[in-house]
Amino acid sequence: MNRNYMEDGEKSLQEKGIPSKYSATPGNSVRITRDYLDSLLIEMRVIDSNIASTKVELFGNSFQTPVMTAALSGLDKICPKGMAEVAKGAAAAGAVMWAGIGTEQELREIIETGAKTIKIIKPYADQDLVFEKLKQAEKYGAFAVGMDIDFVFGSKTQKGHAQSYPVSPKTLSDLEKYVRSTKLPFILKGVLSEQDAAKALEAGASGIVISHHGGSVLDYAVPPLMILPRIARVIGGKIPIFVDCGITKGADVFKSLALGAQGVSVGRAIMAGLAAGGSEGVRRVIEGLTEELRSVMSVTGSADCSSIDPNVIWR
Repeated sequence: MNRNYMEDGEKSLQEKGIPSKYSATPGNSVRITRDYLDSLLIEMRVIDSNIASTKVELFGNSFQTPVMTAALSGLDKICPKGMAEVAKGAAAAGAVMWAGIGTEQELREIIETGAKTIKIIKPYADQDLVFEKLKQAEKYGAFAVGMDIDFVFGSKTQKGHAQSYPVSPKTLSDLEKYVRSTKLPFILKGVLSEQDAAKALEAGASGIVISHHGGSVLDYAVPPLMILPRIARVIGGKIPIFVDCGITKGADVFKSLALGAQGVSVGRAIMAGLAAGGSEGVRRVIEGLTEELRSVMSVTGSADCSSIDPNVIWR
């Protein structure tokens, strides 16, 4: 089961020198996010309920689950061609594959696995590089692209000038140019305010990811699910909303969908599955989380992912 893979994989990650970002240090955004997720309770509604469907549609494509990989990168330390292995697992599970920073060759290998892939591009200071990466995504068959807009100054420990790939802030005009330059749906990843959500709509984005980049950008960051309902009101159903950061259980996925998300990205648990069993471990983690989600949906009277009543969530 996925829990065994996640537990064994977590031990392997630690042994490989890939520590968790979770910390009891005051201000740790990952801990704060986990605490908030655990504070949300779920109401049962079992009379007249049925086995739920977890299928979702996204940009004209059908998937077996709203559980998606996070926009990971640099996984070769976990296993050879780690990103392609994750893609194989995602494809086998009928899930969306997100890809972060990586080479053109790696992107081609990811998409050649058959995984439906969304390519996320860093907010490079070099505008030509941004457009080059967008063209690569189109060339190899990604079904959507996007940008890490929360990473415009780098991480807390490595600001933009210290990156091996210099990054820079992006204006609304910049984002509009990126959106217009590609035929693919363009997603803004790293939205964590109503203001940026409104600007995403203004820029013509086809979707947003509510995220604090796994706590690497800001201490005391608002948990994505805490601000999700407010952002959902701003978006008003015009474009899909995705959520990441700290999702490790099917119940976390359910809470995200109930509060307004259409899909949820999973990072650490996917890495653990990869460490424990390669692409098969990734598949098992995604399918395990999906079955946990289906179970919660079924005992809350939620027939499918689009009909979850937000009132089943208690704070």
